[in-house]
Amino acid sequence: MCKSLHEPLDDEELTQLDEFLLNRIDDETGDRIAAAGEDEGILDLSELDGFLSALVSSPNVIPPSRWLPALWGVEEPAWESADQLQEILSLIIRHQNSIAATLLQEPQAFEPMFSESHVEGKTYLIVDEWCHGYMRAVALGAHAWGASDPEIKRLLQPIRLWGTEEGWSRIDAMSDEDQTRERNAIPQSVRALHKYCLERRALESAPARRASPKVGRNDPCPCGSGRKY
Repeated sequence: MCKSLHEPLDDEELTQLDEFLLNRIDDETGDRIAAAGEDEGILDLSELDGFLSALVSSPNVIPPSRWLPALWGVEEPAWESADQLQEILSLIIRHQNSIAATLLQEPQAFEPMFSESHVEGKTYLIVDEWCHGYMRAVALGAHAWGASDPEIKRLLQPIRLWGTEEGWSRIDAMSDEDQTRERNAIPQSVRALHKYCLERRALESAPARRASPKVGRNDPCPCGSGRKY
């Protein structure tokens, strides 16, 4: 039974999508080695979640024809069948729709899908992959995101910090307290960016309005001459 494209993924489907992303670039021996500098695309669910979160928040609409190649990187998966292609794309679109609905209808309920690392009984959040995915989508519409917009620049700061090589060098110089503060700022920044960028999108797409009422052909000319327009 096909599920609606607006139905959130369950845990089993999230695991299925994560495993597909992790394994999609392996060859038959599982030993595929990326060439130096090769863009392998998105390789796990956390990075995909960040990527899709930025797509639904973008100031301009980015069609799948542009963002799917960025998702796959240098090599599109070798699909086993048309059914597998349809199934995976359906999972991706459903997750994208779920993120969009949450940010639009219940923004405070939105939480990024950060990875976790367990070391000596302690759990540590790994935010780098999620933020890198977000910035990958931002790069697709860099002009629309507006490098000169001070509000977008401010709100992107914690995401850029954890999602770019430039940011990673700054993190290394930070204290643990400062790192925690910047890490904790990410969810609220995402919510605020979604709201701000969609408001800007709506403003830019609104039809132009006349500054003054339309003048009819038999009305007095607005120049003040007293003649008919």
